[in-house]
Amino acid sequence: MRADKLSKLKSRLLAQQKTYVGQAQLNQSYVRASFRVAQLKASSGKPFTDGEFVKKCMKAVAEEVCPEKKDVFNAVSLSASTITKLIEEMKEFEFFSLAMDESTDVQGTTQLLIFIRGVTANFELAALQSLKGTTTGEDIFGKVYQTMEELDLDWSKLASITTDGAPSMVGMSRGLIGRMNREIEERGLTAPLQVHCLIHQQALCCKVLTWNSVMKVVVSCINFIRAKGLKHRQFQEFLSELESAHGDVLYHTEVRWLSRGRALRRFYELLPEMYAFLHSHNKTVPELIDPEWKWHLTFLTDMTEMLNSLNLQLQGQGKLICEMYSHIKAFEVKLERVKRNSLIHLPATQNLSAENPAFPFPAEKCVEALEMLKAEFGVRFRELHVYAKEIRLFQNPFVADIDEAQPSSQFELAELQNCDVLKDAFKPNSLIDFYAALPNDTYPNIRSTCIYRPTVHTDERTKGS
Repeated sequence: MRADKLSKLKSRLLAQQKTYVGQAQLNQSYVRASFRVAQLKASSGKPFTDGEFVKKCMKAVAEEVCPEKKDVFNAVSLSASTITKLIEEMKEFEFFSLAMDESTDVQGTTQLLIFIRGVTANFELAALQSLKGTTTGEDIFGKVYQTMEELDLDWSKLASITTDGAPSMVGMSRGLIGRMNREIEERGLTAPLQVHCLIHQQALCCKVLTWNSVMKVVVSCINFIRAKGLKHRQFQEFLSELESAHGDVLYHTEVRWLSRGRALRRFYELLPEMYAFLHSHNKTVPELIDPEWKWHLTFLTDMTEMLNSLNLQLQGQGKLICEMYSHIKAFEVKLERVKRNSLIHLPATQNLSAENPAFPFPAEKCVEALEMLKAEFGVRFRELHVYAKEIRLFQNPFVADIDEAQPSSQFELAELQNCDVLKDAFKPNSLIDFYAALPNDTYPNIRSTCIYRPTVHTDERTKGS
């Protein structure tokens, strides 16, 4: 009876929590909708007073198409005063950053996604521009310039530009970054921080561990089983008869960065069943019983899972640059620990070691792979290490070294570190809330630095991949 009562209380609490979360998400949707309409009206030059007319049109459409949801549109505020306030908010960024990603839709048209993030606003889609014909850096710059003008954004407030690292994006002569730098130089402004998406950088680091000798065999075996429906069903029945812990193997695709780790883990755990099934269908794969190859498989499985774990740590909303930088530094330290004593930190490799295989662990080859991976991280995240002191200052100004701060901020930092009131306020608040509440008249340089530098975007495409 107590267990039943506890279960009902938990269910009731969960239902209440879902109600609160759902209402909060709905309220955010109302605000985003108002912003979107305000943006469209501002870019098209329409009168602000048209907002109520737009709302009437929306309600009329809802009554015909989805009458059960018509009341939802009543909560979207589109009055002239609201539209004016929203447009003013969009124009009053102290600083803002842009993130761009180029992709091709199902019809083969290249689409340029331009995201904008201001210090007082959420990460929003500023524009979706179609690129007809060529997709050079000049073409992309034209669309970005058009978006900046349509939204009436101040070039002097552009803090950073994040791209996907394609040559047309990052080229310093013909790419978008080079063209943006020339435009900013012509305007007599300081060049913004240029960042390659951190999550994409991490995924590119993984390509150092290609190990084709392993992946070629794994992909070939999986394709043999799953390419034809009959063999696939037979394999599933085979696993069921053996009462295997898994019911199937998993596909791997290069597009989904996290899929390789899952596919390798499942393949490793089904290795005996896999060999028996392939042998029964007259497909000989000697690597599956080769001791050296099995070492390589387990090592690659463990390392790919480590990389996947880092990728997931870098994902998610509300991630600040200091938090992401901490994860990257921690991973580099982990690589060094693995290099010194591989088996302790690699579960699959340790399990194989417990089986006492005749062939010893290929330490030299694995250490070489770890060195390559570490070097790749050092190159691809060099830009973060360059700004390490500024990131540390932003993360916790109360323990930052005053001597390492910019001269213009040193007196303010001395004042801040000796202010007990602000020190107490720093602990329970988020960094964003803390710097938003910092008195601008006393700490103008610290506020400006911390608002400007941390506006680095992550790649939103990976959420759910």
